[in-house]
Amino acid sequence: MSYKVAGIDVHKKVLMVVIMDAAEPDLEPVRRRFGSIGSELRQLADWLRGQGVQEVVMESTAQYWRPVWLELEPQFELLHLAQAFSNRAPRGKKHDFKDAERLARRQIAKELTLSFVPGGEQRMWRDLTRMKTHLTGDRIRLHNRIEALLEEMRIKLSSLISDLFGVSGVRILRALANGQTDPQQLAALGDERLRCTEAQLVDALTGSPQALHQAMLGMQLDRLQQIDDQIAKINQLVATAMKPYADNVARLAAVNGFGVDSAQQFISEVGPQAATFPSADELTHWVGTCPGQDESAEQNQSSRSPKGNKYLRRLLNQLAHAAVKTKGSHLQAVFRRLLPKLGYKGAIWAIAHRLCRLAWIILHKGVQFVERGEHPNPKARKQRAQSLARALRKLGYEVQLRPMRPAAAEA
Repeated sequence: MSYKVAGIDVHKKVLMVVIMDAAEPDLEPVRRRFGSIGSELRQLADWLRGQGVQEVVMESTAQYWRPVWLELEPQFELLHLAQAFSNRAPRGKKHDFKDAERLARRQIAKELTLSFVPGGEQRMWRDLTRMKTHLTGDRIRLHNRIEALLEEMRIKLSSLISDLFGVSGVRILRALANGQTDPQQLAALGDERLRCTEAQLVDALTGSPQALHQAMLGMQLDRLQQIDDQIAKINQLVATAMKPYADNVARLAAVNGFGVDSAQQFISEVGPQAATFPSADELTHWVGTCPGQDESAEQNQSSRSPKGNKYLRRLLNQLAHAAVKTKGSHLQAVFRRLLPKLGYKGAIWAIAHRLCRLAWIILHKGVQFVERGEHPNPKARKQRAQSLARALRKLGYEVQLRPMRPAAAEA
């Protein structure tokens, strides 16, 4: 029975398409070249349907596969994106049509490594949360540039106050950018709760700011405010988009180390039920938190974790650092037990692996998180629940605190 597979080598301006019949692989494949603009993509879809293609696999560098995917997604149930390294050509034998043909042959033989491409709704969540990650990185870099500029002005404000960009810090910086250079006047803008005397603050604010320094500081503060506004808008957009899955967000946010924001990021990457991954092992392998395997002559040469989803790897590493600081928690006890054997980095990565598995159980099985640490603190648990409820309500979720369900995921 005929079963046709199309391989598409995607470039910025051109698409090389090859169709092969899995039932008769020795037949000469059909080849055709298309452009990447909208009208030619529609021609591609019509041509593939006319040829009786049942499965499509493509390979692309950068993001040039997205328009092709969006055009073919409604029309082909079996649509795949192959990772480029799994379709690598021998050195000196690379050719566009040959790449497309090799793509189809390897897909027929099930030799390709395929990327996980979520549905349209989840892709939008993922784009929003990744945009927020990039903006947060921009914000940190801007903080560093502002502090470097203050050092250039010989103003040591960050040496005295714990948060340079807190309420008092921003008020002082904004006055400095607007032309105020008198240390006494600037120090008067500090909050009385600052952990320093007024004389110390005056001394730290006594520098030599120039007009150009103040102009640059003003521009950087404006940029910082713009980034903060954009992050706040993204928070609202993500919360609105994920409102149907508020229960999933709340259950995941209850895990030690997680919060509302990190729960939304995790769900945007794996889905509200992590349904694509039939087991926790498959999820940890895709994320890249599981121990790696490099076996030769029946010996494992390295257990270094494989590469995976860089956004989730970074997130889980941050969550692990937060989780091990929760006093009396099970994860803190596990971290202390592993610390002498694995070292600090290895123990943190082991906690990240456990958090990934725990998140899969909570999302996939729909259970609640239960902390089984050695010294559970009812007051701390109540405060944690109230804090999460406030954070969820702030984003527009409807939250009610109620007793826990019998089924539960234990740490």
